Parts: sequence; structure tokens; C-alpha cells
Amino acid sequence: MPALTDIESKVFTARDFRLENGKVLPVLELAYETYGTLNAKRDNTVLVVHGYTSSHHAAGKNAPGKQGRGVAEGAAGWFDGLIGPGKAVDTDKYFVISVNALGSAHGSSGPNTIDPKTGKPYGPTFPEITLRDMVASQKLLVDSFDVPGLVAVIGPSMGGFQSFQWAASYPGFMKGIAASVTAPRAPSRLGGLEALQKRLAADPNWNGGWYYENGGIPATMEQIRYETLLNYGQKEAEAKVAAAAWAKIYDGHSLVTLRRAIDGFDITHQYDRLKQAKVLYVNSKTDKLFDIADCPAYVSGMRKAGVDITYVELPSDKGHMASHADAAMWAPILAAFMKGL
Repeated sequence: MPALTDIESKVFTARDFRLENGKVLPVLELAYETYGTLNAKRDNTVLVVHGYTSSHHAAGKNAPGKQGRGVAEGAAGWFDGLIGPGKAVDTDKYFVISVNALGSAHGSSGPNTIDPKTGKPYGPTFPEITLRDMVASQKLLVDSFDVPGLVAVIGPSMGGFQSFQWAASYPGFMKGIAASVTAPRAPSRLGGLEALQKRLAADPNWNGGWYYENGGIPATMEQIRYETLLNYGQKEAEAKVAAAAWAKIYDGHSLVTLRRAIDGFDITHQYDRLKQAKVLYVNSKTDKLFDIADCPAYVSGMRKAGVDITYVELPSDKGHMASHADAAMWAPILAAFMKGL
């Protein structure tokens, strides 16, 4: 099976993007990658959205020097087991856009990008955003390709939140969503935002949040990431290596910005807006973040609202990382779901 190669990270730009709170970003930038080709009817587009601290590098391998901010050269995309020629999301058939979320630290507008008013990183002054803001910014990117709609929106974890939010914000614009290791509202198991903020501020390099020219806060970031990966289900040795690499490139303020957006996410009162899209909802029995015991109530609520939903529990030991680490477990289910759209 041929692989996706020579992938290039690109940047979409728009002006004067108004946030839900009324504040305006003078310049909106979203980093993204594309896989496959847009067809003549322009009706084969799939949008892929990522988890909390991940990037837009979802599939294949980047061309040398063409990877996005913080993406390791030669690294395979995080959903590479599911996206590519002949795979569940078949790039011989679909045109796939994978986007880095607003507020993230991998090349989209966020705390570590330049505020045009000051010429310095936004840092702690980056405005609060919501999941609805993220999705609204992504709609501008999708519209720039002049497509009438999407075949599907697909994503794990926070990407699942975005998938659900897409269906709620733009009912009828996509035929389906595939949300994995996630829920239609934020889990209570995340722990407090205030505790995260205090922990970051305790770093000796914090400098009131202006650590960019002060050596950064890599020690604190590494420890936070290590603990997070253990909670996700990764083994200790792997977690140490991954956390050290991640801490060199990720931004503490992005952690807070995205976390605040996550904490405010809840579309459980909007199930009726999902009715125009088919839903594939996939969870892991060993996920420590999203309690599998909560899922039947979510599924029941959606079905009562008239949503066409397929629910799957993966017998994976990979915890919160199951939908990409054990992609083979549900690849045939996703392929069948895509075919049904």
C-alpha cells in the first residue's frame, strides 16, 4: 500500500476574526495539511481535527523542512493508521484537510504567536476562546476551498469535541462525524484549570507569564506532560522520552487557553442540531479521562433526539490513546461508516 509522502505544512490567513466574547484577532492564522485531491464536484472533503496538545500533522510524512511548528522531521502523522491511500479515510477517494486548532502552539494563532500590536508574543494577553471559536475559524479555512460541504469531521479527544461542535454549529454542512475517546461535554476527570495555572506560575522562569525571552518553562512543562501521558495510558519509559521532546516546543499559555475552552464545552443540550449528520462514536474501555460508564447515557440522549448514531467500545489496553495507538481495531468500522456517507 503506497504511503503519503512529501506532505507540506501550510498556513491559512484571515483578517479581523471576531471571537465569541467580542474581541477581535487582527490576524487569524491556522496551520494545516492536506492529503489527497479535491474532485471536480468539490464534494469529497473530510476535515480532521486534533486532540488537546497535538498538531495538524495527522497522516503521512512531511517533505524535508516542510513540517509544521514543533513537528519532528520524518515523523508519521498521529492518525496515519487511518488516513492514506486504501485506508479507512482513503486519500485516493477523499480530499482531507487536517487543521491545527486556534490557540494551539503548532503554528496557528495562539499565545506563542506575534501580537501585531506589540511585535511580541501574545503570551498571557491572548484572548479567551471557545470551542465555537475554534470551529468558526476552521469554517473560514474550509470555505476558502470553495466546497459546498464536508463528507465528515473526524477527531479524537478534543478533536471529538470539535467534531461534535461542528455538527452543532453548522448542522447539515457535513454528512457525518466520527468522534473518538471523547464525549459531547468536557469530562470532570481533567482536574482544575486553576491548579494548572498555579503550577505553571510556580516555575522559576515564569516572569509574570513573559517567559519567552527568559529560557521558557521546560522543566514544569515536561513534568506536566509526563504525568499526562501516564494518565493517557502510555508506559513510563516512552512517556519520559515523549515528554522531554514535547516540552521543548509546546507553550504553557496554550495549555491554559485550550483547557479553558475545553472546560466550557457542552453540547448535550443541542442534540437536536446533530440530527442531520450520522455519528460514529468510539471510546476505549480503559480510558481514564472519559468514563465509559457515562457513554450509554450520552448515546441514549442522542438517539432520543433522533440522531443516527453508531457506538463502539474498543477492547484496547491503550487507554486514552486507543483510537490512534490501536487504530487497526476500528479501521474497518470507520471505513464502513465513511462508505455509508
